[in-house]
Amino acid sequence: MIKYLLNCKNCNLEFESWFASSKEFDKLKKLKLLNCQECNSKQIDKSLMRPNIANSNFKIENDNNVNKKIKKKLLEYQNFIKKNFEYVGENFAYEARSIHFSKKKNKKNIYGKASINDVKELNDEGIETSSIPWIETKEN
Repeated sequence: MIKYLLNCKNCNLEFESWFASSKEFDKLKKLKLLNCQECNSKQIDKSLMRPNIANSNFKIENDNNVNKKIKKKLLEYQNFIKKNFEYVGENFAYEARSIHFSKKKNKKNIYGKASINDVKELNDEGIETSSIPWIETKEN
């Protein structure tokens, strides 16, 4: 796909449009299938567009912004979990089994630490678990 800045020779309107290729633009122009959005003229030409070239500083800034947003969202999830779930630490697998197999299902949801093998075994036993990356903060 290629984007061109188009110019109407009749009313001087500039507008952008996408094409499958430069040959596609030429084909559509030859068939008179291009027209101005403003005056409906068929006298349309393409002009050079400035390419969007991101320098290395832009990429780093953009990556940092994305990372900050992800970290913020993870911290929001963590705060929700801390407020609404009971922390059971390393005993997560044991506590999850206790809740699952007991008749008292009204117990508060739990969170804690479990190995990959523990999580796999819990899932094999029909005990649903979820994992999120946990960001250690000074408050933890």
